[in-house]
Amino acid sequence: MARVFRRSSPGRFFKALTVAAALTVAMVTAPVSHAQGPASVADLAENLADAVVNISTAQNVSGQRALPLPQVPEGSPFQEFFEEFFNNQQPDADRPRRVQSLGSGFVIDGIEGIIVTNNHVIEGADEITVNFNDGTKLSAELIGTDEKTDLAVLKVTPHKELDAVNFGSSDNLRVGDWVMAIGNPFGLGGTVTVGIVSARNRDINAGPYDNFIQTDASINRGNSGGPLFNMDGQVVGINTAIFSPSGGSIGIGFAIPADTATRVIGQLREFGETRRGWLGVRIQEVTDEIAEGLGMDRARGALVAGVTEDGPANLSGIEPGDVILSFNGRLVPEMRDLPRMVANTTIGATVPVIILRRGEEVAMDVTLGKLEEMASIAQAEAVEDGDEVPQDKAVVLGLTLATINEELREQFTLSAEVKGVVVVNVEAGSAAEDKRIRPGDVLVEVAQEPVNSPADVQAEVQKLRDEDRRSALLLLSNGAGELRFVAVRIDAN
Repeated sequence: MARVFRRSSPGRFFKALTVAAALTVAMVTAPVSHAQGPASVADLAENLADAVVNISTAQNVSGQRALPLPQVPEGSPFQEFFEEFFNNQQPDADRPRRVQSLGSGFVIDGIEGIIVTNNHVIEGADEITVNFNDGTKLSAELIGTDEKTDLAVLKVTPHKELDAVNFGSSDNLRVGDWVMAIGNPFGLGGTVTVGIVSARNRDINAGPYDNFIQTDASINRGNSGGPLFNMDGQVVGINTAIFSPSGGSIGIGFAIPADTATRVIGQLREFGETRRGWLGVRIQEVTDEIAEGLGMDRARGALVAGVTEDGPANLSGIEPGDVILSFNGRLVPEMRDLPRMVANTTIGATVPVIILRRGEEVAMDVTLGKLEEMASIAQAEAVEDGDEVPQDKAVVLGLTLATINEELREQFTLSAEVKGVVVVNVEAGSAAEDKRIRPGDVLVEVAQEPVNSPADVQAEVQKLRDEDRRSALLLLSNGAGELRFVAVRIDAN
């Protein structure tokens, strides 16, 4: 595809030169300041360029017609006409096609020929070719991939030792630090761009372990898998995504932190797969309302909504309703921080955990298991609405509640293990409806106290009113027994 590069008109070009000359005079007369950034990165780029590679992939995909053949009745006189017409227009439509893509990568072991890139760069590829800065091309073997962090490790057989780069610590990066990206944008080849660290620990909903470095160094399509360097020439990130309505760089790019990548890369090299720690809990965010309902001074930690039977957390005594405040000696600022902490911990390690239970901090030790693909951290989903209202009921917090009986158990498809008080109706416009409580949900606890009847719920909510609490923390179950916590405003009902 041809690329069009526009030039300014002669008049605009003359004006631009005049402005540029004025700026040059101003820069010469202005005092030199470190705040202006590095004077040049030419030496740094020259020393690193040979370790950065372009990656091209090829994949065979089944052919598909651009326009489907019209459906006509069997034996119709038009059938032969349409088949002949479409075959003439698209003679190769059904043949397999060769699809190619481009990306970037970098060498981390010049002797073994180990190269790092993004998983999405090589995903589904039948052939992977690594193109070096000196024009050399080598076929690559896929060692391992990790979809959750979008990383892949390749291996080539070099004819001589390759230039390689080292990882630095991304934890030492500060917002405002200078960084440099080298990659293969739009297939143009080795391209150097410079910017700063715009933010850290960004969650862009790319996976469960998001903690991206955000940078304004220009990153475009084809930069994926390329390195992000600090000014010491160390890899502090792996460029992987951009935010762009147009498809080009608008100064918002994201890189996988080196401290996240190095552990994954080490496991892929050693085992061909990742091996992550597993706690065996279902967690949810501690909102301001939930924190108030638990008597916490502020929202922090991860709220345990459920534990896996015979999982590490269950065996260690962690229960639904506990808030995990600290894991392995590190505070848990938010819910999304805990999965990453657990995943980065060695399988089989026994680590200290501090939880908040009924207003008291409790310390315990947990021995981690291995995360399997089927072991997930998720929130429970509500079941479908029901419409029958039993006679024996009570209305609390905008919820019409009833004691569970066989009829309601069948109506709402509640398993035999589910205990508590069933919701049979939710008042329109109530705070409970805003929290997506639905008929068929079951109240298991109110303010961490078990409830078995509508009267129990009324009594617990009244206690909260007497204590001038603004919200009630409810533990809800769906029909399958999956739990979640919801804080419902008391003064809104």
